[in-house]
Amino acid sequence: MSGIEIRSVSQSFGVLNANPIVALQEASLTIEKGELLCLIGPSGCGKSSLLNIIAGLSRATTGDVFIDHVPVRGPLPKTMAFVFQENTLMPWRTALDNIKLGLAFQGAPRKDRDERARAALSLVGMDDFANHYPRQLSGGMKQRIQLARALALDTDIILMDEPFAALDEQTRMVLGEELSVLLAKGGKTIVFVTHSLTEAVFLADRVAVFSARPGRIKQVLSVGEPHPRPRSFMTSSKLTNLRNELYELLHDEVVATMKASFGLSASADP
Repeated sequence: MSGIEIRSVSQSFGVLNANPIVALQEASLTIEKGELLCLIGPSGCGKSSLLNIIAGLSRATTGDVFIDHVPVRGPLPKTMAFVFQENTLMPWRTALDNIKLGLAFQGAPRKDRDERARAALSLVGMDDFANHYPRQLSGGMKQRIQLARALALDTDIILMDEPFAALDEQTRMVLGEELSVLLAKGGKTIVFVTHSLTEAVFLADRVAVFSARPGRIKQVLSVGEPHPRPRSFMTSSKLTNLRNELYELLHDEVVATMKASFGLSASADP
């Protein structure tokens, strides 16, 4: 298993001779091996930017990310898998073939791909849909296939960018329960971006709360509940109290983001 160290990472966007937009500012964080860390914060605070930097899909303006003390300088398909919010399944390929394609990109031996793909489908309860095409699957089923594709790669690290955001709340709850079970079994290091307070508390070992842009890590909240999380945790007073704490931490940051979008000063009345 691999741990992640984020050292003073900042990310700016802009064009030549223009004032850059600072999306992320001086983020530092250590993510332990086998931990599920959620990133939560208002829109535009740099959560997805940080995830892309960890993945090696983009470079930080300043600062570095290290995987087991080795700096990330580009994608590491044998170390990290990425689950996107958008459906990235090839519509002309079956569920099984979509997973095998991921293994091909990783460079897995051809003779192993079918077995590994079927094993991953079994992990997410989709054995009976191996030969179905994406158009024949519901939104939740497609996300299961995308998760299976990441699991088939058998990487130490899985990065997830709001993977359940487009799903209804009931489906999100069920997939969250399943992900908690998979985490307990596999011991993967997972970084999970979400806007859902409940999802963050239910899934995470720790939650990193971001400020409004320029995004800084305002606080890291520990959940302190072992995996797999029982269904009863969803309705427990502990989850409710932690969710309320997250709400208080995020409230002013969301208000600041809303004011900025309307061109108001941070001190303006809401």
